[in-house]
Amino acid sequence: MTLRDDVAPERTSMGRGMDVVSCVAEMSATSGQGVSVQTIARALQRDRSQVSRTLAALAEERLVSRGPDGRYRLAWAWYASAEQLVERRLRSDGLSILDELSADVGEACFLGVLEGDATVTIVESVPPAARLIGSWVGRAYPAFCSDAGQAVLWDASDEEVRGVFSRTSFRSAGPNAAASVDEFLVRLKESRARGYAIVAEEAEPGLYSVSAPVWDFRGEVIAGLQIVGERRRLESRSEALGAACVHAAERLSAMLGAGEARGE
Repeated sequence: MTLRDDVAPERTSMGRGMDVVSCVAEMSATSGQGVSVQTIARALQRDRSQVSRTLAALAEERLVSRGPDGRYRLAWAWYASAEQLVERRLRSDGLSILDELSADVGEACFLGVLEGDATVTIVESVPPAARLIGSWVGRAYPAFCSDAGQAVLWDASDEEVRGVFSRTSFRSAGPNAAASVDEFLVRLKESRARGYAIVAEEAEPGLYSVSAPVWDFRGEVIAGLQIVGERRRLESRSEALGAACVHAAERLSAMLGAGEARGE
């Protein structure tokens, strides 16, 4: 925690309150524990009694909580509100990003999230040239062979992946689908090394895609961003499409606060 060099005398009460909230959030995240009034006052170079009054007011509004040890933590309401905001922005900002990407590459673009052992499309942008029939929004597809499957499990450990697929039957209409969780893990490792995933005729014959993970403010993968089309059109463009996909996913991740989670 960097000590403040000065505190402007005209600082509003709301501004002072947010300084305290930010201090609690940063210091508790670093230590994994609550933060004492004295520690906060010292970090902000403020009078202890003033900080104590601010914390009491924040606690009344349920913005912070005081534990049995007398230390303060962010209240759960902050996290719930943040998650709701991320979900809304994933859809709204995600659509803007997909519209730009699909216009640039001339192919259908999607955002998928993990639900159980399947991925579900939540946003799509499909240009006429893509020649895809119908909408995929709201439709689930087995994650082990879906276009977003590897991307949404990008940050998962091997044990977590095995847990996701513990009851999965590895059967697919696509000729190249992974036949087991071990084979899926090999492909996921290769994709991570490449920087983006390639799914070639795993979901169905002739279908090809590249995908990349979208990260949120917690530093966790929240969705997979995909470019999908016919293999005969996309395969020769894999590298360029992969780079475009990664760039779009990084832009959306930044909108969701991913860089802040890593202190960037």
